[in-house]
Amino acid sequence: MKPLRGRLAAITAGGVTGAIVLAGVLGSGTAAYAAPAPSQKPGAGSEGFRGKWRFDASATTMANVNAIIGADRLHRSGLTGSGVGVALVDTGVVPVDGLRGTRVVNGPDLSLESQTPGLRYADTYGHGTHLAGIIAGTPDGNGFGGVAPGATLTSVKVGAAAGIVDVSQVIAAIDWVVEHRADDPKHPVRVLNLSYGTDSVQDYQVDPLTHAVENAWHAGIVVVVAGGNSGSTAPRLADPAVDPYVIAVGAADSAGTVKSADDTVTDFSSRGDASRRVDLVAPGRSVVSLRDPGSYADSESPTARVGDDFFKGSGTSQAAAVVSGAVALLLQDRPELSPDEVKALLTRTADNLPKADATGRGAGELDIAKAVKANTPRNVTQTWPRSTGLGSLEAARGSAHLSLDGATLTGENDLFGAFDTAAWAKASAAGTAWQGGTWMGRTLTGSGWGDATSSGAWSGLSWSGLSWSGLSWSGLSWSGLSWSGLSWSGLSWSGLSWSGLSWSGLSWSGLSWSGLSWSGLSWSGLSWSGAAWSSDAWS
Repeated sequence: MKPLRGRLAAITAGGVTGAIVLAGVLGSGTAAYAAPAPSQKPGAGSEGFRGKWRFDASATTMANVNAIIGADRLHRSGLTGSGVGVALVDTGVVPVDGLRGTRVVNGPDLSLESQTPGLRYADTYGHGTHLAGIIAGTPDGNGFGGVAPGATLTSVKVGAAAGIVDVSQVIAAIDWVVEHRADDPKHPVRVLNLSYGTDSVQDYQVDPLTHAVENAWHAGIVVVVAGGNSGSTAPRLADPAVDPYVIAVGAADSAGTVKSADDTVTDFSSRGDASRRVDLVAPGRSVVSLRDPGSYADSESPTARVGDDFFKGSGTSQAAAVVSGAVALLLQDRPELSPDEVKALLTRTADNLPKADATGRGAGELDIAKAVKANTPRNVTQTWPRSTGLGSLEAARGSAHLSLDGATLTGENDLFGAFDTAAWAKASAAGTAWQGGTWMGRTLTGSGWGDATSSGAWSGLSWSGLSWSGLSWSGLSWSGLSWSGLSWSGLSWSGLSWSGLSWSGLSWSGLSWSGLSWSGLSWSGLSWSGAAWSSDAWS
């Protein structure tokens, strides 16, 4: 059969073109990434309230974020997150100046853009790079710096230019992180940031997505999830933040000060319901982090730029990134802590927010300095009913669906065909869903780590890529399809439209980032043989 030359349509949610994407693109809280979100006070300066990247006229700098949560004091004492790995399952990361001194590694690119060499690993949306700066941005001496600038950041890209992603891709990414968490023994992945959520209302005890995050949690990874950007309009928190094991994060409004006493919860931060609220909140209103020049968000919202290098964004995604960086600081100080102990420490030491509503603040606002000083709590093992993962993959999607030439990916299918949920649930729990570059029989990527310089990326280490074959859904199938000729059709964002993956004069397919390369990364030269490392020489 000849390769189909179809165009990947925008996402359809309830039949509305373009209704998924990164939660912030739609502040409604319907499926997808949980940030950025609607501005706190729509009106003057609130660019992006009309279905765009969310921010407003205020600005919460990273210097303020670090002061609010007490990270600045920990930095002065020598805690930077060194030795702790943070997995960022998002839209990729690009090597902008604010990450030059950060240890960044590319895990597999599981996004639809992985099939275009010039787009592989690159953040064409701007969301992942913004969060990377919050988590581990390189201090510049002028006030900018991530919460954990010494942490190792592993980027696992699942979202394409408009945030396009299916829940099955996110599940595969989580499984990959679990199985490869100890590939670098000196910087093991201890934290997973997931600023993603769907509007699924499936019971968490059977939901496949909650099953995946629980498996990560019980494998010793602290899973930090954005609570969602639906305010009080959604019936519950986003999936998988609804799972009671993980750390669900809401967004706080710092009111322009570094004191928590006057902080409130942003109006967009999801309140959940009586059965599940967020665990705590962290700064999430107009956070100033790294700009991804020429990305979708940057092109759509130029007034969100702060100088040439920075960009404002609001949402529970940003708040979750703050917490992920803080957890890295805590785990550097006490690497023996379990995920349950980390959660208990953060919630028990959170600052009370007397001006914030009880339904949105959880235990209060993150105070990582206080958490580091507190004694390790006892008898805090969580005993919630575990998710079996035997529910419906379709139900886990909520209202968000991928569509190709009018054929929508629905039912118990992933991008490659029928999906055996029972077999996957068993394999995911056992940590065997991935075998080399194959996930549940689907060959999605290369089989191991490689020197990124050979693929035209940047110096250091990247998981090898692979062209997909056998991709099918709704009766459509093809092999050998290369997405290099992909063009969007029917997608328009408040007057902004594009085709051929090019906008604002910037063509991503040929983008080389002016020779920028990651610094501080010395993994090149390591080789991978089969499913095991052939060298123990880690830097």
